Amino acid sequence: MPVHHQAQGAGDVTVHKIPDMGSLSNNGYIVICPETNQAVCIDTPDEPEKMLNEVRESGVEVQAILITHGHGDHLAGYTEITGAIGAPAAIGTDDAHLPPSPPQRQLNDGDTVEFGNRVIRCIGTPGHTDGSTCYQIGGFLFSGDTLFPGGPGRTRSPEALQQVLDSISAKLLTLPADTYVYPGHGPDNTTIGEAKRRYDVFMSKSHPADLQGDVDWLNT
Repeated sequence: MPVHHQAQGAGDVTVHKIPDMGSLSNNGYIVICPETNQAVCIDTPDEPEKMLNEVRESGVEVQAILITHGHGDHLAGYTEITGAIGAPAAIGTDDAHLPPSPPQRQLNDGDTVEFGNRVIRCIGTPGHTDGSTCYQIGGFLFSGDTLFPGGPGRTRSPEALQQVLDSISAKLLTLPADTYVYPGHGPDNTTIGEAKRRYDVFMSKSHPADLQGDVDWLNT
């Protein structure tokens, strides 16, 4: 079942989190401007009918489909969702070659995406993939596989781990502490304040130079 959250204050939006999409428990999101009922979808995992049903039941007008990065589990429903909705798809420039059909827009750090009366800011966070992009609106951050409650997304080399750590520390942990973080997998969300507390624990310890793969802030 989708989980609905309402953000109050300047630039408030409604977020529909669609959990358990596909075998890797991906999350899809629909972010809605309440004044206009226009929306964006974030990521296109497997079992696309879950997102399409939520779009239909919500009665929203989707203006864009934003992809956090180009791994297959986030693109498994890309063809079905983009085809059914018809809104332009967008992804980070360095991942733009990965979707099964070309996206209509390539995104770079600092770009914005407008829908209704709202603006989403694109934050380039390379590391998990070269073109990983987080999306921030008001007090919400959609972090894809860059940042999870327990640590960064999986990396394939020590250099990629350092890159994602740099992305997280310089671009995400500088956001307000109460920013609510929606990740690309799993039922749990977090806040920037909690992520920074755990990141500081990780950084206070020494680690092998060849560290990569799955990293847990508190236990690695």
